[in-house]
Amino acid sequence: MTTQPGSTIAPLDEDINGGDATSRSAAAHSHLKQRTARGAVVSVGAQAATFALRICSMMILARLVLPREFGLVGMVSAITGFLSLFKDVGLSMAAVQRVTITPAQMATLFWINAGVGIALAGISVGLAPLLVAFYAEPRLFWVTVALGTGFLFNGAGAQHRAILQRRMQFSTVALIDLASLFVSTAAGVASAALGFGYWALVIMTVSQPAANLLGVWVTAHWTPGMPQRGCGIGSMLRYGGTVTFNTLIVYLAYNAEKVLLGRFFGAEVLGIYGRAYQLINLPTENLNSAIGAIAFPALCRVQDDRVRLRSYFLKGYTLFLSLVMPLTIGSALFAEDIIRVALGPKWGEAAPIFRLLAPTMIAFALINPMAWLMLATGQAVRSLNIAFMIAPVVIAGYALGLTNGPHGVAIGFSAAMMLLVAPVIFWSRHGTNITGRDIGKAVMIPFIPVLVGAAVTLAAKGWTDQLQPALLRLIVANTILFVVYFLVLLFVMKQYSVYLALFRQTGLWPMRVRSARTD
Repeated sequence: MTTQPGSTIAPLDEDINGGDATSRSAAAHSHLKQRTARGAVVSVGAQAATFALRICSMMILARLVLPREFGLVGMVSAITGFLSLFKDVGLSMAAVQRVTITPAQMATLFWINAGVGIALAGISVGLAPLLVAFYAEPRLFWVTVALGTGFLFNGAGAQHRAILQRRMQFSTVALIDLASLFVSTAAGVASAALGFGYWALVIMTVSQPAANLLGVWVTAHWTPGMPQRGCGIGSMLRYGGTVTFNTLIVYLAYNAEKVLLGRFFGAEVLGIYGRAYQLINLPTENLNSAIGAIAFPALCRVQDDRVRLRSYFLKGYTLFLSLVMPLTIGSALFAEDIIRVALGPKWGEAAPIFRLLAPTMIAFALINPMAWLMLATGQAVRSLNIAFMIAPVVIAGYALGLTNGPHGVAIGFSAAMMLLVAPVIFWSRHGTNITGRDIGKAVMIPFIPVLVGAAVTLAAKGWTDQLQPALLRLIVANTILFVVYFLVLLFVMKQYSVYLALFRQTGLWPMRVRSARTD
């Protein structure tokens, strides 16, 4: 990116020139729809590959690394994960949310992010002896120091990634993420095969941000200048600070149980719970990352147009739910086989925990996209207030279930999340033209097909249970579920034309679009 000092970095569609204001606006909107649709298709495809890669790495590592060694790294990850909330102090989102931003502002944000990365790496070193004393485990010292180096890479790449998102180069970002995951997975599996034990997990964790940094630096084509005072970043710092504080509160709420289980039940129990939690959360996390990375910049561009904002959000929300719901039902129905195939026979204790956590998957799917809407429209304070509502409810759920170990914690977590769905959605959409009926329709579009798919799958259970091995049984049962689900979704719920229009809007579909206005 090359710009003259004092100029502004436009968000997108700088190449749309000529014509009157109305024609330029229409062209820009058409360009935005095409980029958004193409980005959604490519990103979901990349996340499908990411999901497959993570599952494969999980299957391999679960057979090469002991549960206790996963627990050792989990003890540190709970803390470094907390520190990672501050890795860019919300400034990358602030840079994307702004309609225009100057080179001086972007450069200043870069150096702030770099400084934060150095500070977090230093804090990790300082916390290392405290973790050793807390858990009475000397091996945690160097694990903590090593994991802390990841903050250096995150800080140095935050604004380069933001630039790619401002340009709406979603395909580039998705491919960088996939490539960096591949590099880190290869490094982790190779290290585990060589007998590195828990160090294989550390190597895999640190190598991903390092590879990602290289990717965004090469593709962004931007060299930051020196930071400048008085360049007008005060509002972005406030926005980023609010976003970071919000993430902090939510993180504490969603990870307190891991600290408690590690402290009172030990590394092995934490390792089993942690694997079940990671596996159940993986599909929702991947899809939220993929679709949210597209939805947030797109919503930012139409934040002042209430009609288009509503349309864009509901389309993204419906797409997200349509992908998550069958995965949720499949997780609940096939928990034992999923654990057996993904983790191996020595992880059998994780299966009931995995099933008990399944309701959290649908709860996250229903409420996480609300953050796209609030943050894109500048409602960061409202999002923070919702986080303050979520935290005590979830922690109370953990506390009530802790005496019954990981199973009780999983039940408490799921119950708390389901109780929060309605109030979070109501508060998030308040003041917009998105109605409760809109949300209900978006939910029912995938909900009815998934119920039909689950019913057919259960009816065939007597036959599928006889299939061996577990992998074959899992493939056949999931094929029944997903085939029935998508047939009902596309034809009974009349979503075929919606998905066809989405693919046509990417510009990759060879046929002309002949449909009513779809914005």
